[in-house]
Amino acid sequence: MNPLLEKFNTKYTSSPFSDIKEEHYLPAFQELVKTSEKEIDEITNNSEEPTFQNTIEAMAFSGEQLDRVSNIFFNINSAETNDEIQKIAQEVSPLLTEFSSKISQNEKLFERIKSVYDQKDSLSLNEEQTTLLTETYKGFVRSGALLNEEDKKKLEKINMDLSIKSLQFGQNALASTNAYFKHITNKDELKGIPEAILQQYEEDAKEKGLEGYVITLQYPSYLPAMTYAENRELRKELALANGKKSFDGGEFDNQNLIKEIVKLRQEKAELLGYKNYADFVLEERMAQSPAKVFEFLNELLEKATPYAQKEIDELKSLAKADGIDDIQSYDHTFYAEKLRKQKFDLNDEELKPYFQLEKVQEAVFGLAGKLFGLEFKEITDIQKYHQDVKTYEVLEVRSQKTEESDSLETPNIHLPSSDYKALLYADYHPRKGKRAGAWMTSYKNQYKKDGENSRPHISVVCNFTKPTKDTPSLLTFQEVTTLFHEFGHALHGVLADTQYPNLSGTSVKWDFVELPSQFLENYCYEPEFLKTFAKHYQTGEILPTEKIEKLSQSKSFMEGYQTLRQLGFGLLDMAYHTKSDKVADIKTFETEETKATNLYPSNPETAASPSFSHIFQGGYSAGYYSYKWAEVLDADAFQHFKENGIFNPEIAAKYKILLSSGGTKNPMELYKNFRGREPKVESLLKRAFG
Repeated sequence: MNPLLEKFNTKYTSSPFSDIKEEHYLPAFQELVKTSEKEIDEITNNSEEPTFQNTIEAMAFSGEQLDRVSNIFFNINSAETNDEIQKIAQEVSPLLTEFSSKISQNEKLFERIKSVYDQKDSLSLNEEQTTLLTETYKGFVRSGALLNEEDKKKLEKINMDLSIKSLQFGQNALASTNAYFKHITNKDELKGIPEAILQQYEEDAKEKGLEGYVITLQYPSYLPAMTYAENRELRKELALANGKKSFDGGEFDNQNLIKEIVKLRQEKAELLGYKNYADFVLEERMAQSPAKVFEFLNELLEKATPYAQKEIDELKSLAKADGIDDIQSYDHTFYAEKLRKQKFDLNDEELKPYFQLEKVQEAVFGLAGKLFGLEFKEITDIQKYHQDVKTYEVLEVRSQKTEESDSLETPNIHLPSSDYKALLYADYHPRKGKRAGAWMTSYKNQYKKDGENSRPHISVVCNFTKPTKDTPSLLTFQEVTTLFHEFGHALHGVLADTQYPNLSGTSVKWDFVELPSQFLENYCYEPEFLKTFAKHYQTGEILPTEKIEKLSQSKSFMEGYQTLRQLGFGLLDMAYHTKSDKVADIKTFETEETKATNLYPSNPETAASPSFSHIFQGGYSAGYYSYKWAEVLDADAFQHFKENGIFNPEIAAKYKILLSSGGTKNPMELYKNFRGREPKVESLLKRAFG
């Protein structure tokens, strides 16, 4: 019996992780693709006249089991992969791409969709139904429905090739990350690195059967070394290894794949009638055009550069005092930490005991309760894909009146009542089969069908330092903000309340999707909130008031540098997707396109592009600018709370509507309904630079 082909008949219809074996995946995909094709055939060959219900709505609810299995498989491929799963992915990806192409290029089906779309003004559709109809029609057009047969076949092959090459890019980047480690036996070489981190390095060494210490390129291992190691040569070696990921000409090199991917994307755009891939992508974004994005990025670049240069000059002065006249990029984190300590008397290792992972999670759960009436209860009776994962039932607590009493002496009272909102998976620690970084994802979307509001299954995945035998998992402040960021995305999914699964939760315009995540980070800097959870894991002592105030003040620390770094990635992304014909040598192209944002000399042996998974594997191609775009939204939104109280219930209720609406409305309209006006870039500039 293949568990992936059965109905998930548990209390929460949760994924049967423990029952799934690797050999189940491919047969399940093959069978479910056939089943889904039959569903599409029934819609296509329906003898009745096309209507919104029998065509558009029917399509929105088709392929439900295939979607569930796809979510399971590709999430596991990110969070708990192995060689066999990666091999299966190479077979599954083209299978799904071919299935998608068959649907999008089904002329008879498109005729039905177009027939309904052409009648849209005379149909009595609500706003969400109108959005679904419009998005369905546009989706087909953008997938080549109006192309001739020859061009449709070309597009199908391009999509297939892109699917395989993007997957290979991600696998190479992960393999390249895992291939390197630095083995050190002499503790003196690690001078400056805190003892708690050294314990982790020792445990990593033991896992490899080695004496001494092991540093890897996984973020919780790499970053502390770059932050605290006084050994400059060690920092240089680690930075060089990190910068060489998939850029060393070896087995996992991604340079040719980049050229092939951007070339294929350009061909796809031209085939569909667009000047370049950025034009194609941005048609479906808030920004709408490359010109608007470049204007946005360059405006921020002009404003931020003087601040960034001033910050680097301060670091140069610190380095000069140590006898370093040629500060390099691998010195940045080390001297930035020194400067931060000097300015704010803040040190990550001094702060970490106040940010125990479990307490930070309690805080973010509590914040969701205060703002949105949510409650999180750990459950242990569902299957998990790894023992590190914790699972939670998310409930919405509301007041409910009792029945009117006949007795005049007994007043009406309110009793708490709870509605099940979501299932939450929390996966916080690094391991070999897990890609780097942090992300939120969904195993099951929310939707309403047959009188039932089917609730979502959401996952938050991070890479925080594991607890040791003596110490719980303690977070750097940056990791605290990371958890809040991903939980902001999770709330977008948890609170989803739409009719259709493809408009639910984070299914919004890509440059709107980061608003909920970046918005929630703001609370990490609020003294009123910090005092509720920043407590020493051993003594229970609250983080001293002066430290809390300095943390709040430090929000804009190195903001100029960080802004230029993000702008560099955004400009590089846009360059790849507007100038694909100029991509001859990856390093040369990258250096040229980011020179206005580079504050340190470029090392010829390193490049960011070959491990830039956001744009070559993830969904941020021609969209990396959206992080900064969303910062304008989040700064403006949080300013609204700051002016009226950071827990203001009326504003929180309006913001909850924005989150629960998903992609049912134009995002600018959603934002204006919440804020009362369009966002202002001045809100971001004020927060960043005063």
